[in-house]
Amino acid sequence: MDGKAVFKEDKWVRAEGGGGRTRVIADGNVFEKGGVNISMVSGKLHSAMQEMLKVPESDFFACGLSLVIHPLNPYVPTVHANWRYFEMYDKAGKKLDSWFGGGSDLTPYYIFEEDGKHFHSTLKNAMDTFGAELYPKYKQQCDEYFVNKHRDNETRGIGGVFYDYLRPGAIKDENSLFNFQQANGNAFLDAYLPIVEKRKNIPYGKRETEWQEIRRGRYVEFNLIYDRGTTFGLKTNGRTESILMSLPPRARWYYDYHPEPGSKEAELLEYLKPRDWVNI
Repeated sequence: MDGKAVFKEDKWVRAEGGGGRTRVIADGNVFEKGGVNISMVSGKLHSAMQEMLKVPESDFFACGLSLVIHPLNPYVPTVHANWRYFEMYDKAGKKLDSWFGGGSDLTPYYIFEEDGKHFHSTLKNAMDTFGAELYPKYKQQCDEYFVNKHRDNETRGIGGVFYDYLRPGAIKDENSLFNFQQANGNAFLDAYLPIVEKRKNIPYGKRETEWQEIRRGRYVEFNLIYDRGTTFGLKTNGRTESILMSLPPRARWYYDYHPEPGSKEAELLEYLKPRDWVNI
């Protein structure tokens, strides 16, 4: 899709157990900055996570794939996705708990309703096979999670789906949950790339880039203040470069900034609240 930039790989090893690879892309024709993290780590559960999960000293295994893409053209949305799996064991090696989590969401700078409809509809179609009740439930969880509460509950973007702590049980076994996770991951490119293709060649200038940088500032605020993965990783000796890979290359903050009323920039703000994108 980019035609210029290629991913560079950084393999890393975690001293406590496991490792992963980070692949980054930058300064392309389409993608200004982006990265994909893959990790498989294990060892003793960090004391901070013991406290968060309210469990005694335990061993764990965790694996995940996460990505963030920041396009160059302000008319192309930023996108984020994450899919993960976690296991916890007692001292004898018996599995005590396990769960899946994940999701993907879209952060546009300019609104095209058909793009929001396409993104959400693609995610919904991937989930509907596993139950018609899942997309509305996990869309709501996404709407409630990606919110800058200090900005009058302004959402980070136009959402997507978000789920966590999906545990195997009598109704859905581990294989069913894994198939659900794969279906969501496999839907991602179909949800995002057609939007990129449609918007990447729209002409833009200084005004659009400046607005993009202002909105990227809000993206940074959410990631550093509220994002559980970012804050937890930084508190538990996670790999800083991989954790902060999600931040944009450029961002801007103005004091008490408000876009011009009636402008395309102001229009975006009207969409930064939960809405039905599938039936728009």
